[in-house]
Amino acid sequence: MQYAVLSDIGKKRTLNEDRAAVFTLPNGLMLAVIADGMGGHQGGDFASSTALRLMGEAFQKLETSAFESHEEWAEWLKEAVLYVNRALYNFANEREELKGMGTTLEVVLVHQQFCYGTHIGDSRVYLIDDNGIKQLTADHSYVKVLVDSGEITEQEAEVHPQRNWILKALGSERSVEPDCYSLTLDFPAYLLICSDGLSNKVDDATIQQIVLTNTSLEDKVKALVAKANEMGGEDNISVILLNSPRSGVERK
Repeated sequence: MQYAVLSDIGKKRTLNEDRAAVFTLPNGLMLAVIADGMGGHQGGDFASSTALRLMGEAFQKLETSAFESHEEWAEWLKEAVLYVNRALYNFANEREELKGMGTTLEVVLVHQQFCYGTHIGDSRVYLIDDNGIKQLTADHSYVKVLVDSGEITEQEAEVHPQRNWILKALGSERSVEPDCYSLTLDFPAYLLICSDGLSNKVDDATIQQIVLTNTSLEDKVKALVAKANEMGGEDNISVILLNSPRSGVERK
């Protein structure tokens, strides 16, 4: 699978508290991670960078033959996320300057033609192809609850003053239950992982249009970040774009 990664400070922030990376192993395994930290400059930066580092270290110990079933691969990913959550929570309790920190987390593990994902917070994962753009993750946010309950519309949520309030983050509680999903790669598609610095500024139709342009993956992620900055760039912007010849979706 091919990929491109880009993280940008945006136009208003003085520090990039996002972290984005793709880890690969010689045996073909791949792990894509985006974390958007919160809790002040020191806490947010520490939370996102530590989450990414710990996930990468756990991944580097894997082997293709480590597990025999899809369920075992998915379970490994969930357990790795729970381990990182405990580590961050302990750091926050041991160091006064880190209290209240947390981070969103999007992780996609690629094994052969299969992808296994976990989601915490309001960063997002999209599946994009000629048929449209589909958000695979549901925001753990205050405005998402209001939308689901019918109190506000999707359009009102986009400008709601509390649109950045999230209800679930990695490291902020002793335990956390990440959302899990799986993808079977069976037709041409793109998998887009992004922080809310992109999704809050660029609408789905524009994201799809940019991703489906006849350019390289690197040019696509640059164009996405540039568009978010053009629309204001108030937040850090992180994007990972994966491309495979075959892709379909199966939700768990």
